[in-house]
Amino acid sequence: MGQKQQQPNPDPLPEPKKKRRVGFSNIDAGVEPNDCIKIYLVSKKEEVGTSDGFCISPVDLNSFFEEDGKIYGYQGLKITIWVNSISFHAHADITFQGTSDGGKGITDLKSSLEKIFGETLLENEDDFLQTFSTENNFISSVVSNGQKLQPKASNGHLSKLNGNSEAASSDLEVVRLVIRNLAAGHLYSRLVPLVLLLVDGSNPIDVTDPSWELYLLTQKKIDQSENTQHSLLGFAALYRFYRYPDGSRLRLSQILVLPPYQHKGYGSYLVEVLSNVAISENVYDLTVEEPLDYFQCVRTCFDLKRLLAFEPAQNAAKSAILHLKQGKLSKKTHVPRFLPPPDVVEDVRKTLKINKKQFLQCWEILIYLGLDPLEKHMEDYVTIISNRVKADILGKDAETAGKQVIEVPSAHDEEMSFVMFRSQNSKVGGVQMDEDQTKTQVQQLQLLVDERIKEVKLIAQKVSQKHV
Repeated sequence: MGQKQQQPNPDPLPEPKKKRRVGFSNIDAGVEPNDCIKIYLVSKKEEVGTSDGFCISPVDLNSFFEEDGKIYGYQGLKITIWVNSISFHAHADITFQGTSDGGKGITDLKSSLEKIFGETLLENEDDFLQTFSTENNFISSVVSNGQKLQPKASNGHLSKLNGNSEAASSDLEVVRLVIRNLAAGHLYSRLVPLVLLLVDGSNPIDVTDPSWELYLLTQKKIDQSENTQHSLLGFAALYRFYRYPDGSRLRLSQILVLPPYQHKGYGSYLVEVLSNVAISENVYDLTVEEPLDYFQCVRTCFDLKRLLAFEPAQNAAKSAILHLKQGKLSKKTHVPRFLPPPDVVEDVRKTLKINKKQFLQCWEILIYLGLDPLEKHMEDYVTIISNRVKADILGKDAETAGKQVIEVPSAHDEEMSFVMFRSQNSKVGGVQMDEDQTKTQVQQLQLLVDERIKEVKLIAQKVSQKHV
């Protein structure tokens, strides 16, 4: 029997198209380190695993992680780091719900944390807890290798500017160590993580360079066994430069008061001791390498206190103030800079070891402090500040007035062939600023003037209650 063949349908119905499901994997946006990392300074093992320690706020953690500064591949990530404030060892507790590669890989947390903490990072928690007992005398042993310093004419109380001291100076010690000293180098290597975390833009110093000096601010305490223990409150790193023929200069490169002790006058105390070292050893001057705004305020307040008691500076400031009060400077076409006399600048450097740049910062505040009544002379004072700011910003451009640069043909190097000359009519050759550019420049200069006036008032208020 033959099989019947089914005749095809002349008009077959088209089969419905199947919708293709396309899955999109979640793209990992990453986590900001500062959002998932907490760092605590702890002084005893009972504080580990709790929030009883002092939580510090690092400047920026992004630079220690991926190229864009984020952490990738973790869900529900939490990192808690405890730093022993006695030995400065660290331990990290890392918890997360899961890991997955969302296109950016999975961040190597251990490697990233080691960039910050180096060999001070202890992986085993028990090893970390033991440091509270085994390293209990760490700071005291380092201090025993140094030279003890004291602030000049200490009156038994912490030198302060804010009236907020919490310790008598008799409990404080500043100890100087040359960095080539093994104990000093060992301590500084443990302090490097705090330098990286808390000092913006700072880099570790070279512990092999004998010109570095470390100044430790410590507080003495008597423990239960009647033994004297030292707690580290802060430190400073200074570089000693040779100055021909037989002198030296000191430059303050790093200064850090540990977070639990900040805003209590300890920074000013340390600055006072450093200034006394510069004076007693008759160095040429004491400078500061790229000071941050807050420290510059502390430094200027301290220097102003000394300048207010320094007769040559006071006499020069009084003379400048009398000149200022003579007339409406804002109405004059040419306003003098009101700079201190060169001999006073030199006296200040020789006696107080304040360099010229810092003295000029203080000088403007000295004049402000002498204005009485303040409201009557404020317009003229602002004019002086405005002229100084303009001279600082535009001074170099002003020196090129009347000069022109013209390219000339040359077979040697076309890009480097030119002639500079001064035109007879002393008009500036080159690109002229249009009206909008000029307006923008004026606005930017005015912002700088406003910021400086605000800074002057703030420091004056700290130094003298007269100017509120």
